[in-house]
Amino acid sequence: MIVSRIKPNLYKDSVALMRIAEKLLADPAITLATLVMATPANKDILKEAGLLNTQADGAAPSDLIIVIECADEAVANAAFDLIDSSLAGGSQAGGGKAEEVVPRSLNMALGMAASTRSASEAAQATAPSTPLSAANLVQISVPGAYAGAEALKAVKAGLNVFLFSDNVPLEQERAIKQLALRKGVLVMGPDCGTAIIGGVPLGFANVVRRGDIGLIGASGTGLQEVTAQIHLMGAGVSHAIGTGGRDVKAEIGGITMLMALDLLAADPATRVIGIISKPPAPAVMSEVIARAGRAGKPVVTVFLGGALVTASSNVHQTTTLHDCAASCVALARGHVAASGIDRKPLVGAPPSPMPVKGSGRYVRGLFSGGTFCTEAQVALRDAGIDCWSNVPIDKQRALPDLQRSHEHTMLDLGDDDFTVGKPHPMIDPSTRIARIAQEAADPDTAVLLVDIVLGYAGHMDPAGALSQAIMQAKAKRDLPVVAFVCGTEEDPQIRSKQETALKAAGCLVASSSTQAAAWAASLVTV
Repeated sequence: MIVSRIKPNLYKDSVALMRIAEKLLADPAITLATLVMATPANKDILKEAGLLNTQADGAAPSDLIIVIECADEAVANAAFDLIDSSLAGGSQAGGGKAEEVVPRSLNMALGMAASTRSASEAAQATAPSTPLSAANLVQISVPGAYAGAEALKAVKAGLNVFLFSDNVPLEQERAIKQLALRKGVLVMGPDCGTAIIGGVPLGFANVVRRGDIGLIGASGTGLQEVTAQIHLMGAGVSHAIGTGGRDVKAEIGGITMLMALDLLAADPATRVIGIISKPPAPAVMSEVIARAGRAGKPVVTVFLGGALVTASSNVHQTTTLHDCAASCVALARGHVAASGIDRKPLVGAPPSPMPVKGSGRYVRGLFSGGTFCTEAQVALRDAGIDCWSNVPIDKQRALPDLQRSHEHTMLDLGDDDFTVGKPHPMIDPSTRIARIAQEAADPDTAVLLVDIVLGYAGHMDPAGALSQAIMQAKAKRDLPVVAFVCGTEEDPQIRSKQETALKAAGCLVASSSTQAAAWAASLVTV
């Protein structure tokens, strides 16, 4: 049975809603749990999936839509009880103490900050500044229909912005960023999933040491991988500034990327700058490369899938996430920029490559990180292998049927195509578990390639969640599974623990996303 409910005028950010859905889906009697704000875009997605009833269709953008598919009414009632308690969690004061007043709007927060500053000034600055009074950055995670307006308010108030929300119109993003440029503040996003500012993680970010390498990323998981690899190489990060994926489009002009480049160039704590992105629009690329050449510091770039261009001697162009990290570390240590991935022998791999022809000849990639899906496509292309994808680097190779892989296929399971009614795969592994079984049952599958992404807001044991499915797949036939972990030992999930679980499941565990893609390609090429 499918049951829907509306919570009027109740906003929760997408990460919180995904967490609640994850709790619900732990019950085998619940087959679907979706909690979304009733924005037009979300209602369109629900309608396409056949989950939008008349009541939900009439919901306002500020309303929360809940849809549960479960065994019976008793399960549904229990599910809604859990939802109610989760939504209300942490809102009650305890121990008889007065409840702290939490600002419920940007204007309220600004007013409280002004009051705190005034009180401090009245005390002749003898009282230390509170975090609120000293704040100069606002994190925004509200429905896209309202996110742009909130970001505009913040920029007008002279605040930097981390805009986690998506579904902000392109023309609105341009207007906000043009104003931010005039005001001299930074707008990270919209749809910015990761940043680390002065050691403080925002969104999906990993625990990495502080250091002298500053990063700019128009791709979230790409930024995560480079920060993690820098940490693993013994170096550290001063700042990691996300821009949002659309920033490098011609319509936006790379406003945030260029501002971030200037900020890091002027930052005395930053010695080397790294830039991670898919290829920008040609005019944006030219300006970024030119601005990097004037940075007065070494700048390392990786524009995944793009061609190398003419650049100043201080600009070091790489083609993989690993090489970007390695080059940043080498330059920070005063060495020559690094190149080439770690090509140590693959322990446990077949002694010779599998033939391309015959049964079992295709690589199937199942990713939770979109950047990793792109990098794998580039690695396969460089090995002479064309592949299909729901997010193809070659637009002519868009997968015709998303539910069925065709030849070599790389899937971004975190794309909207696969997240209708489900949390993101970095939080809920159920979509990937089902797809692993499907690909393993296909005799044309020669190699499975998977990522494991650690960090804040992600699943607390992603490798453990996939291990059973991988072992079941390998029990049916000798199917190589290549995996890698994006994260560090300091992450809540602990990198070594995740790698151990993957190895115990029979995976070939690579040290980076770059190496994993190269290994997968080598297994199906002569």
